[in-house]
Amino acid sequence: MLEDLIKVYKGKKVFLTGHTGFKGAWLLKILSILQAEVKGYALDTNYENDLYNLLDGNTLCNSVISDLRDKESLENELLSFEPDFIFHLAAQPLVRYSYEFPLETFEVNVNGTANLLNAVRKLQKKCSVVLITTDKVYHNNEWVYPYRENDRLGGFDPYSSSKACCELVIDSFRNSFFHINNFDQHKKALAVARAGNVIGGGDWSKDRLVPDIVNAIQSQIEVILRNPNSVRPWQFVLEPLLGYLSLGSKLSANPVTFSSEYNFGPYSNDVLSVQEMVQKAIDVYGEGGYSLDINNSHPHEAGLLKLDISKAQDELNWHPKYNSAKAINVTIEWYKQARYNKSSIREFTEMQILNYFNE
Repeated sequence: MLEDLIKVYKGKKVFLTGHTGFKGAWLLKILSILQAEVKGYALDTNYENDLYNLLDGNTLCNSVISDLRDKESLENELLSFEPDFIFHLAAQPLVRYSYEFPLETFEVNVNGTANLLNAVRKLQKKCSVVLITTDKVYHNNEWVYPYRENDRLGGFDPYSSSKACCELVIDSFRNSFFHINNFDQHKKALAVARAGNVIGGGDWSKDRLVPDIVNAIQSQIEVILRNPNSVRPWQFVLEPLLGYLSLGSKLSANPVTFSSEYNFGPYSNDVLSVQEMVQKAIDVYGEGGYSLDINNSHPHEAGLLKLDISKAQDELNWHPKYNSAKAINVTIEWYKQARYNKSSIREFTEMQILNYFNE
């Protein structure tokens, strides 16, 4: 599998937005293994121990620290690079933050995506564009049925709504400027990837469950669970990233067929509640505890959300490799490595990548 991806991406120019973020840094490391030439475009990292810094990300790409909302900067950097592939991960990705800063969330996620696609309009070469949104783009009925790619979009909170708006922007640009019937003229192919709750080493974001667990354990305090019964499609970070790369490969080879939307998540029967997930993480770490938050005044967050991944399985030949238990295990092992043997974290991260791809 790794060899097949090397054939696709080796020597190719990849424009990666959000390269300093959690998923972006993992994808950057994979692209370096695939021997791609990467230009990253993102805001600066927030912490010294961010994964990007731990991986010495500046040695893995041409890093541009800038804002998606700066359309002139974004356009100049993209057009001067002339990419073969674009992976758009940069976003304001936090639900609770979006309640506090809704305008920023819409500006970054919606206008930022529009700025990117407007720059792509001016690119004078073939390019495959994979735009990452979220499983939260769906109008959530809190039902047990997994959502399919053609289900209604929606979004209760500003983050979810902003990502659903992103998809409307993408659809508009695809129909108006990058229609598949006119591919021979414009040579741009757009696909959308929707991923569920991603866990993995190097995520330190505020109000995310795994960072909350790890920070609590390392501070020797209990982790507080806001929504212990909420069910999420937990998946290891390399699962959707392999999906994005596979989608980019298919999109490049057959742009008309694969200019579409794809869900990436675990099997529908492999889901855990927040409380179950926390207990498994504590068991793997070997220490820690939790308590339930009795405060009922928190902003709304979805209680149940599942994805139907059959389209990605059938059309991309993509399948989850790790179940939720394995995902939690490798995630917590990364954090333990970073805590007790930080100097070897680059090698450990690469080992996790190679182990995953070789399974």
